[in-house]
Amino acid sequence: MAAVEKSETESGSSRSENSSSALPPVETDAIKVTSPAHIAAGVTSVLKAVKFTLKEPGLVRGVAALSHLNQFDGIDCPGCAWPDPDHDRSLNEYCENGAKAISEEATSKRCTPEFFRSRSLAELSQQSDYWLGHQGRLTHPMVLRCGRDHYEPISWDDAFAMIAGELNALSSPDEAVFYTSGRTSNEAAFLYQLFVRQFGTNNLPDCSNMCHESSGVALKEVIGVGKGTVKLEDFDLADTILIIGQNPGTNHPRMLTSLQRAARRGATIVSVNPLAEVGLVRFKHPQDFLHLLGQGTKIAKHFVQVRLSGDLAFFKGLCKEILEEEAKRPGQVVNRAFIEQKTGGFEEFRAALDRLSWDEIVEQSGVSRAQIREIAEVVMRSKSMIACWAMGLTQQRQAVATIQEIVNLLLLGGHMGRPGAGACPVRGHSNVQGDRTMGIWERMPASFLDKLRDVFGFEPPRKHGWDVVETIKAMHRREAKVFFAMGGNFLSATPDTDFTAEALSRCNLTVHVSTKLNRAHVITGKQALILPCLGRTDRDEQAGGPQFVSVENSMCVVHSSRGNLEPPSEQLLSEPVIVARLALATLGSRTSVNWVHLVEDYDRIRDLIARIIPGCEEMNQRVRQKAGFYLPNAARDDDYNTETGKANFAVSVMEPIHLEPGQFLMTTLRSHDQYNTTIYGLDDRYRGIFHGRRVVFMNSDDIKDHGWKAGDRLDITSHFQNNGKEELRMAPRFFLVSYEIPRRCVATYFPEANVLVPIDSVALGSNTPTSKAVIVSMASTRFHEDGAGQPQITRLRERLRENQKKSTAPSENSEHSLQSSSIRNCSETHRPAKSCS
Repeated sequence: MAAVEKSETESGSSRSENSSSALPPVETDAIKVTSPAHIAAGVTSVLKAVKFTLKEPGLVRGVAALSHLNQFDGIDCPGCAWPDPDHDRSLNEYCENGAKAISEEATSKRCTPEFFRSRSLAELSQQSDYWLGHQGRLTHPMVLRCGRDHYEPISWDDAFAMIAGELNALSSPDEAVFYTSGRTSNEAAFLYQLFVRQFGTNNLPDCSNMCHESSGVALKEVIGVGKGTVKLEDFDLADTILIIGQNPGTNHPRMLTSLQRAARRGATIVSVNPLAEVGLVRFKHPQDFLHLLGQGTKIAKHFVQVRLSGDLAFFKGLCKEILEEEAKRPGQVVNRAFIEQKTGGFEEFRAALDRLSWDEIVEQSGVSRAQIREIAEVVMRSKSMIACWAMGLTQQRQAVATIQEIVNLLLLGGHMGRPGAGACPVRGHSNVQGDRTMGIWERMPASFLDKLRDVFGFEPPRKHGWDVVETIKAMHRREAKVFFAMGGNFLSATPDTDFTAEALSRCNLTVHVSTKLNRAHVITGKQALILPCLGRTDRDEQAGGPQFVSVENSMCVVHSSRGNLEPPSEQLLSEPVIVARLALATLGSRTSVNWVHLVEDYDRIRDLIARIIPGCEEMNQRVRQKAGFYLPNAARDDDYNTETGKANFAVSVMEPIHLEPGQFLMTTLRSHDQYNTTIYGLDDRYRGIFHGRRVVFMNSDDIKDHGWKAGDRLDITSHFQNNGKEELRMAPRFFLVSYEIPRRCVATYFPEANVLVPIDSVALGSNTPTSKAVIVSMASTRFHEDGAGQPQITRLRERLRENQKKSTAPSENSEHSLQSSSIRNCSETHRPAKSCS
């Protein structure tokens, strides 16, 4: 079988210079490795929060923001979507990473036109993501014109005219794409989708496409709603809590408060994850002063270190064990009444498990039969069980089937639609769920589009739009010509970095609404705009007076967020105002919406939301309640809006992942000094990593078997079978770290390893990139830097070919897009002039 060295030049356009700038530079400084931490949070967490606060916003500005963070009528944390308590909140209702997020946004540093005047795109591209993000808040709209290598200031009117001109010159509205980050407020998201659909397209990809799309698809099919079914108070009632494919200590630290209370009252917490993360080992609540000097609270009683992508097999094993026990003790194990009255498909589900062998389950899961039995006994004893999961599940190829198998497990015990029980997908961004509720989706149902038609008097497009992966491919094919991003760092969040960079570069115009500089700003179309906006912490003053926005958390609570800090610049506009002015400039007389009137007072936007979105009736009154209001959730109320009118057991077939000798399965993950693509610092103290990010975690036995040692530098090559051809991608010089992880599984940080994730490797049913299931091989780094700092790429190319164990020489038509081109100074880095035709 021929191996194809993936090339962006296959489509007839070379961008080796721009491609090199798409990737973070390779680190050359020494990385320090210590033993992983044994306790999460505690005094160290407090000190880190204080350090970040003093360094970025300073004491006065920092305290002003933090004192309002997650308070009633205060600032909603721009970090994770973990909910706030409905009733009583502490004076410091935030975590270490929440303090980092606020410090980043409230920073006193400014990224001004003078900054861009003195730095070319080529120079910016050679800086790390950490450096880019710490240049301060953006202060002015900036434009990169055709053939130029420096951003320069532009007026807001000219910027909107530029975008409108490009949009209105398109042959079809479907040649434009409008991306949304989960930071966007409900009000901005609603206006945004309204403008986009009036413009004439459903091309509304969002960050959900890359994270919990799998959850939405899976849950909608089997319980009738694509959201979780529990409230925060349910964690105080559950006797069993499963934490699956999730690292709460870093990604959702405030969740540990709920888990600590549950553990202290005797609930059994089970961690199912390839890595035993410290947040689930022991936790010291930073505000529990009486216990700060102790050993902390033991959180999880059981750790199941499942093999990467082995979750489906593991949960099939749990269900099979429970059903076998039910056969021995009929009517004493599963909840027969619930199954008979509330579910469908049980017999088909049971028959499918009967046909599945235990050997296959154990082999695919990497979990012993004894441990499966041990966890099954925990589940069988449970009277009220919650299952939580995050992106460790959703970014697998069989993510949808895996989540539905977890629902199967819940249904067996009747753990749905009652207090203390249910499904809990934990969202990773503060309003990613709210944006979807507001209509940010490429496939909104006809009922939603009909309401838009009836209220606003236009016919919304009915053709489904592109999701994130489809968007990238459309840009690469030059079918999408204008890319507009409402927040986020699209380049660093997406898979197959070089492919995505090439796709973006083929656009006529790329636009990013942002608060701070990121790598997406240095990989552009023929022209580019950066539009600076207000952040969550900033005061929002409009003609109607001070404004607030609303968000929706992971548990369907809609509540307000009101900034209290002086904005970094008078030039900043709020996201709703940016959308309104863009709509006016683009649609002109084609719209009857009074956009200016709407953004003078956001209550007017919420009045429209109340007319369109189910559950948001009387929104202006209800969002002003102390803790906001809950959106309706039928499954939470034991009502299932499925085709059968019941919760449905799902049947799936496992697809084993075959590894050749010398191959591993790789997952990407975050460091503790990281939030999504935002890099707060270069440490991951919970895992014992300091002063660097380019590491690969590997089992010590695998290290020994391959003749390596901890501290070696390895080049990583990913292998992907695509229509009978093997695609190879490479990323060089990863620092090898010995870690407790299952054999033949490795872990790396994103976005550094995103370059290894193939654009065509996606989850079945959801099209989510499979960043948690990438087949890779590794070899010792053999290149060195010459006197000019130029790494010898030829050596890397030769090394890549040595790794192609089953390959023949590439055909003349297959060119090599060396993902290792991220190495600093490996080629010319100046942005090539692009034709403006």
